[in-house]
Amino acid sequence: MEQQQPKTLWQVVKGYFNVMPDKENEADTVSQISSGVTFHGANLWVLIFAIFIASLGLNVNSTAVIIGAMLISPLMGPIIGMGLAVGISDLELLKRSAKNYLVATVISVLTATVYFLLTPLNEAQSELLARTSPTLYDVLIALCGGAAGILALSTKGKGNVIPGVAIATALMPPLCTAGYGLAMGKASFFFGAFYLFFINTVFISLATYLGVRMMHFRRKQFVNAERLKVVNRYILGVVVLTMLPAGYMTVGIIGKSVTENNIRKFVKNECSFPGTQIISQSTNEKSKTLNLVAVGKSISSQQISRARTMMGEYQLDDYRLNIIQGSQSDSILLSQALASANTTTEASKQKMVEQSARIQELEKRLEGYELYASLGAEIGKETRTVWPGVTAVSVSRVADWKTDTTKASHYVMAVVSTQRVLSASERARMQSWLKERTHADSLRLIVTR
Repeated sequence: MEQQQPKTLWQVVKGYFNVMPDKENEADTVSQISSGVTFHGANLWVLIFAIFIASLGLNVNSTAVIIGAMLISPLMGPIIGMGLAVGISDLELLKRSAKNYLVATVISVLTATVYFLLTPLNEAQSELLARTSPTLYDVLIALCGGAAGILALSTKGKGNVIPGVAIATALMPPLCTAGYGLAMGKASFFFGAFYLFFINTVFISLATYLGVRMMHFRRKQFVNAERLKVVNRYILGVVVLTMLPAGYMTVGIIGKSVTENNIRKFVKNECSFPGTQIISQSTNEKSKTLNLVAVGKSISSQQISRARTMMGEYQLDDYRLNIIQGSQSDSILLSQALASANTTTEASKQKMVEQSARIQELEKRLEGYELYASLGAEIGKETRTVWPGVTAVSVSRVADWKTDTTKASHYVMAVVSTQRVLSASERARMQSWLKERTHADSLRLIVTR
């Protein structure tokens, strides 16, 4: 009996990744995908309702509703059909898939446009805005999703792959966002979202084509070879042209992310000052300015100069550091809060204005208390000149609460220490002089020995 040769490492690894033993009947797979290509009757109504559900989800910013719409959407049918048609050289299936794909796309965009024209909620929420700037990452998601989809359709163990592919590739939300762009007259929303949908279409079809060829699906016989070559060239051109804008956007996004990360490190390491908190940071790309809003203890010019010299260590040489602090920071923070409050009510905005006014009022009071603290040192020298027996002077602002009122009256209290007892006239003259010197409406004098 011939002894069986041991398997090489490559053969073992190849055995684990070989999908051919799990391959479903090829004719059944082609029939199943071909039957899901056509849009008419119930299939078309399901698409329309899915578009309405996705539009509602985008409108109210509900991720769960959007996912539900993606699960019931039949849009994957003609897209996978186009990839299969190219893979098995079935030009009739390709034409039928492309025609139904265009019909489904037009109906989806028109349905979403009608919804957003009728809805009273027309603010662009975060879920909607996320579908307006496609990148190279969306290309990778579509490729991986399409590959998983064709594997699931072509093999026996389908599991939950198809619903997962529908969620990951997100075909419905971009079409709804394109409809929003048409309804609101925002061209950037329409083109950005439609480009994301087109990316998903192209690369799901490409992944389907590659999967079909890797699983050795039989090509259709009696095909026009020259016509097939032309179709393949067109497909290659579409793939390349689709990737170029996405690649350009991705490079810009990566560069922006690196800069934002460097700014966060710079602020954390070089702009942490005792008693001061950086509560807002922003950049102006036109003027290349890094704006930081600080509250708390004032940052000295020496500290700011040192921070500016360290910007080069974080690849921020072309940025100029601008630190906004003190009373100026309050107005900046208020304007930022109002600018970002697009979805807040007028009552909320009015409350922000009132809170800002209250903060400014409290800051003025604090300045008053600090003023008397520094004024005491100046007055002490002058008082000792006029009254040589004076050894110490303390000046402060005092709140006097009466038992029969809810409002406090304020006055200035001066405590003077002397080496001898002052006469009544001297006390009166000292009190009058201190009142004028501190510009106080009311001053109380206490003399101690």
